[in-house]
Amino acid sequence: MPNEYNRQLPFSLQAEQSVLGSVLIDPERFKDVAMKLRESDFYIDVHKLMFSAMLKLSINQSKQIDVVTLTNAMVESGDMDEAACKSNIAVIVNATPSAANLDDYIEIVREKSLRRQLIDAAGKIENAAMDDGESVYTAIEQAEQLVYALSDSQNNNDLIHIQTLLIQAHANLNALAKDPEKYKGVMTHFSGLDRVLVGMNKGDLVIVGARPAMGKTSFVLNIAENAAYKGKKTVCVFSLEMSGEELVKRMLSTEACIPSTQLRSGKLSAQDWEKLGMASNKLAECNIYIDGTTESSVSRIKTKLKRIKGLKSNGLVIIDYLQLMQDPNEKKNGRTAEVSAISRALKLMAKELEVPVICCSQLNRDLEKTKEKIPTMADLRESGSIEQDADVVLLLYRPDYYNQKQDQQNRAQVIVAKNRHGGTDTVEMAWDPQFTKFSELSGIEEQA
Repeated sequence: MPNEYNRQLPFSLQAEQSVLGSVLIDPERFKDVAMKLRESDFYIDVHKLMFSAMLKLSINQSKQIDVVTLTNAMVESGDMDEAACKSNIAVIVNATPSAANLDDYIEIVREKSLRRQLIDAAGKIENAAMDDGESVYTAIEQAEQLVYALSDSQNNNDLIHIQTLLIQAHANLNALAKDPEKYKGVMTHFSGLDRVLVGMNKGDLVIVGARPAMGKTSFVLNIAENAAYKGKKTVCVFSLEMSGEELVKRMLSTEACIPSTQLRSGKLSAQDWEKLGMASNKLAECNIYIDGTTESSVSRIKTKLKRIKGLKSNGLVIIDYLQLMQDPNEKKNGRTAEVSAISRALKLMAKELEVPVICCSQLNRDLEKTKEKIPTMADLRESGSIEQDADVVLLLYRPDYYNQKQDQQNRAQVIVAKNRHGGTDTVEMAWDPQFTKFSELSGIEEQA
């Protein structure tokens, strides 16, 4: 047996052979292999070459993977001569009992690959811990990131061939076609807005910008409850301005239709207590986590989110609001650079956790000097790269705040100023200041 097989790093020769041999027995199963394994998950160089050749063959739908086509592809690519290729393929075919247990073979190969990655990560963590030139807290954060990346079995740091992505895209489209409600993005459950956004996608950074008193906190809390109760999503809310209890009281006011002033005064009737009980029961069914401890950095928020079960790929994160966040590493470079670093870190966090992240943002005071006072993306305060990093930018505007005309009372506009996945539009909504609640305008369904 060659010396490379005697290395101490974990791998399973038989499992790697059986994965590739299963594909030769049942070529249709290659899509399962391509969606779960990468070339780097194979330890033996010959197996890496065979997997790569199979991937290239699968690009050409007119060619089925078999012994002849695989041999020809590897010879043409110059990976090895024909005799060596036939010999290695024969060994693999003879070592594969059947394709029935392919999923088990894939899992073994993936598990051994993760063990090798863990050994590599342990070396990097040791080096970081030994480096006195780096802050120990930076070393701890790097260690957390390395370990978390390994805990995610879908983690993929390599360049991915387009064929693999096409396989994944087709699988997702088929799933979406069969069950649209289950597989589409996180919905706001405001029908007018959802028609424009068609759901907030995994990895999206959604910025909600507004001047003070426009209701941005209420707006994102309404979405939080909708996503958790109607969409059955896991929702995490970080408030850097209000305590968790204050947020819950606001949600109770909205759900029970009891003015917040009454809740603050404690002057509640028997009917109010009954409505509060019903509202509490409904909210208790929601999978909502609230953090009101004013965590101000993305890294600390991300660390907390990683501990929430059920969040990844099926959740929503809300942060209120961006200008209260800090980035210690960029603070010395000025506030604009700091906010830019924060917005970029939020986008990366959304991608890593595979959830939409909604972050509220203030708008510049100069907006008040304009005639119409209708916000645009240029009004985002300390914008820096916010516009660039955001996938969706929603701007809130209430005409009645500036204009007391009767026909504009209790109306709000959600301006979709940026939508990386589709068009932009302005969605008219109702606003109830007494209960801090956004809702559909009556008749909106008929206007669709």
